Amino acid sequence: MKFKSLFLVTFSILVIFSGCSTPEKHNPEPVRIAISKAVPEKSYKNYIKWLKAADSTIVCIDMYHLGVDSALKVLETCDGLLLTGGEDINPDRYGSVFDSTKCDLPDNYRDTLEFALIGKALKLKLPIQGICRGHQILNAYFGGTLYQDIPTDIGTGVLHRHPPYKAANHEVKVSKNSLLKEITGVTEGVTNSNHHQAVNKLAPGLKAVAHTDDGLTESIELIDTNGRAYLLGVQWHPEAMNYNDPLSINIAKRFILEARKQRK
Repeated sequence: MKFKSLFLVTFSILVIFSGCSTPEKHNPEPVRIAISKAVPEKSYKNYIKWLKAADSTIVCIDMYHLGVDSALKVLETCDGLLLTGGEDINPDRYGSVFDSTKCDLPDNYRDTLEFALIGKALKLKLPIQGICRGHQILNAYFGGTLYQDIPTDIGTGVLHRHPPYKAANHEVKVSKNSLLKEITGVTEGVTNSNHHQAVNKLAPGLKAVAHTDDGLTESIELIDTNGRAYLLGVQWHPEAMNYNDPLSINIAKRFILEARKQRK
């Protein structure tokens, strides 16, 4: 009887311990991605579709229609910042003079908003992904410059856009020792291209990790990542490419992975 009682007590303790050590399962909160401009134009919705193809549970928030102060407060609740394509950046932002023969009229509010969002995201150590204009404004923010018009400034050896505003395609070469190579697994590929401005002088602290045959910078990332969050800019539009291409969906997946790390 004593042995039986001892056995029951021991068994009860094991059951209680087992129950306490098994945590209750909860569905993780969805990752929240701030998008510098996502609506209302139809093409901007491709960014949301692309991100959700990588993770259908994410929540996307359009920052453009919030106002700068409100957008910065909302960014504090987010896990990553996506800077999308769009209008020419005002040359004042990179120390040049506006030339109406080279530049379209800038959206000064958007320039102000995105500079503020980048600064806040860096302070919060949020991952940042730049696409096309987003890639260019990252370079401008860190102190680099842009070509105001590729055909005028460097020529048409590689076609970066069919006139007036239609996409072209061209080859890109990816640096072997780069974050982009790690993400995509490729050192070359063919991307879409729909821009007439591009990174000129590279900003301090950034490195170019992809190029076209005419030498234009197609991707940028941080030189020193110690203590800093993920940051990647690409000149092409991965959201408008075939998702099976490693230069497309792999970028979305890695960006969201970094955002999920930020949430944890």
